[in-house]
Amino acid sequence: MKIGYIRVSTQEQNTLRQEILMDQLGVDQVYIDKASGKNTSRPELQNLLEFVRKGDTVIVESISRFARNTRDLLNLVEQLTAKGVEFVSQKEAIDTTTPTGKFMLTIFGAVAELERTYLLQRQREGIAAAKVQGKYAGRKPVAHPDFERIVRQWQAGQCTAAEAWKKLGMSKATFYRHVAHKRPVRP
Repeated sequence: MKIGYIRVSTQEQNTLRQEILMDQLGVDQVYIDKASGKNTSRPELQNLLEFVRKGDTVIVESISRFARNTRDLLNLVEQLTAKGVEFVSQKEAIDTTTPTGKFMLTIFGAVAELERTYLLQRQREGIAAAKVQGKYAGRKPVAHPDFERIVRQWQAGQCTAAEAWKKLGMSKATFYRHVAHKRPVRP
């Protein structure tokens, strides 16, 4: 069975180009993630790994769609190999059933990792330059008009912390950071 894996980094990005390729390649089933490739904690990737069986072939448009660092790439391919599953990257024309294919996989994986590292470095440099010019102030602070009131309720034991941060539409970390910076609120 031919199984395709498609990944884009954000919910806003379009998977159509990769879906067309998978259709052209006669892929039987496709798994699609809209998440960063920085690690392997992606729901559809995990579903794919559970689903594949001996004799299947996993096809990706390019290595960077499958993994963004060499270690993850090699670990994923090793998991597939242990199950008797082949891995094919269309863009790089890699076939992991040969020693040369495995070698090339390692090289291209390292290049994909280097590309990501350079991207993050350029991003940090760009933000630093923008800050110097006064054009970047960071993320806008999360503010809620009922913050003080809800924190007082939480401190008085009228609601749990989880209920408080959910009412405020904040993550747990953001809630506690705001509480720490605002200092304890007295009723």
